[in-house]
Amino acid sequence: MKCSSIPVAQHIILSCQARKIKHIVISPGSRNAPLTIGFTENSFFECYSIVDERVAGFFALGLSIQQKTPVALVCTSGSALLNYYPAIAEAFYSNIPLVVISADRPPYKIDIGDGQTIRQKNVFHNHIGYAANLKLDVSHNLLKIKKYAPELLSETQDEIDAYNTKEIENCFSNATFNMQPVHMNVPFEEPLYETIDIDSFNEDKVNEVDLSEPTYDIADFARHWMVAKRKMILIGVNTPSMIEANVLEHLANDPSVLVFTETTSNVHHQNFFPSIDSILFPIEKSEKKEALFKELQPEILLTFGGMIVSKKIKAFLRCYKPNMHWHLGNHKFNDTYFALSHHIKSDPNAFLTSLIEETEPIASNYFLKWNVVKLAYEEKRRKYLERIAFSDFWVFGNIIPRITDNFQVHLANSSTIRYSQLFDMNPSLEIFCNRGTSGIEGSTSTAIGAALHHTNSTVLITGDLSFFYDSNALWNIHIRKDFRILIINNSGGGIFRILPGKEASKNFETYFETRHKLTAKELCELYGFEYMKSSEKETFVPLLTSFFQNSYKPKVFEVFTPTEMNDKILLDYFDFIS
Repeated sequence: MKCSSIPVAQHIILSCQARKIKHIVISPGSRNAPLTIGFTENSFFECYSIVDERVAGFFALGLSIQQKTPVALVCTSGSALLNYYPAIAEAFYSNIPLVVISADRPPYKIDIGDGQTIRQKNVFHNHIGYAANLKLDVSHNLLKIKKYAPELLSETQDEIDAYNTKEIENCFSNATFNMQPVHMNVPFEEPLYETIDIDSFNEDKVNEVDLSEPTYDIADFARHWMVAKRKMILIGVNTPSMIEANVLEHLANDPSVLVFTETTSNVHHQNFFPSIDSILFPIEKSEKKEALFKELQPEILLTFGGMIVSKKIKAFLRCYKPNMHWHLGNHKFNDTYFALSHHIKSDPNAFLTSLIEETEPIASNYFLKWNVVKLAYEEKRRKYLERIAFSDFWVFGNIIPRITDNFQVHLANSSTIRYSQLFDMNPSLEIFCNRGTSGIEGSTSTAIGAALHHTNSTVLITGDLSFFYDSNALWNIHIRKDFRILIINNSGGGIFRILPGKEASKNFETYFETRHKLTAKELCELYGFEYMKSSEKETFVPLLTSFFQNSYKPKVFEVFTPTEMNDKILLDYFDFIS
């Protein structure tokens, strides 16, 4: 097997192979040549070439989400590395194991005016699970080291190998077991392109980490559960099919339990509450607001999954705190509601199964009362959709029930994810959204990466600003022909129109809403996408049907909605159901 002649490059390549880190996303450069050669010359690895490092970071994020394994990113030195930061921050808050491997100049060339050189050590220190700053090999180009940095020879190559080996293992352990992004910064001295033939790595050398789960007393939790007549389960970002059907059925039929789900929870039952804001917004408008919120206030709040979208449920639970808040999950969790009493480090399915075995449903009117409210708003929502004009709300209300069964669905942030929360998703769909940092960047890149090895087709639903912001994602040779992008183009950041404090002024349109007249048509011609568009009810549904049909090219469907009507129609919806 051909590999770089530089020892640390050899060790990184073979350690990735031993750890079965198969997917490697490489951005072009020269300083990372020792790594690029090693990965691309080894048939074990599947390598992807992505020019734009910001796109590469989110593409790798999507791959890791879909494969459920660490994915490696490789870049050259200098500012290239900084472009990974948005994806790393998303991975950090979403517990996604990216392995960032950055090539660097030798330490004696930092801050002396050498080209493409910045301070790369610990550059992600606020948003990284582990940072390994590897040492420069002294056996490679010994003459140059003696000339420019003889102090580096105070350590032998064996000592440097031992240090680098330990740091590489620490990186991999944190990525694999803590589900966090990690960073290896690797200094390389020239020459960079010399190769040798080496044998495969011995897998016996991999050091495993014992991560046995902490124990907990299920009887203690069961005791509290059995006496609480108002129990709320709130599920955030969650892997599809994570919770077993019998567990969901039991919770759904417990009259003392309300299960609030979000679009990204990938959990469904007719007795669950998938549109949280449709419950809470009418209470805010009610003359009996205080009494109704107290009736909804849970004694026990049980949460699992990632970040929650709904601002209203956060505000409600912060004001009307539960007596106890239990969070389930092996990874870090934020005290979102300022009420966390127990972080139970357990797989949610395992804990809930044990809890069900130790308890029985108890008499309560908690579910019955709020289910009546849910059924009422569902009927009113149906009537509202029939009467409103073509708009963002109407489009989402007609897209979501028509997505083809078993599709993987990626949602952009801002308006897209918030509108999707108002409608019931088909249970056969798998839903994803970058909610770690909730930024508009990277949604397209993430979806393209996640689509690559998915069994079924993928659709990205996105707003115009998010799409154009990440348009370099289309500069990508790895896009499947069954990949679909549906753009709701309302000519700017429409979400700002529904936020308090906005003003109808030129400055608002320029600096907040960001009005524009761009369309995706020319980008589709440039990158080889089939393009279709609609701006009216009459053509929308027929084109949507065609959009999901098989084709020889990926497709973009751009839907133009009226900028100045969307916010009014959305806000009127909440008045209508109230």
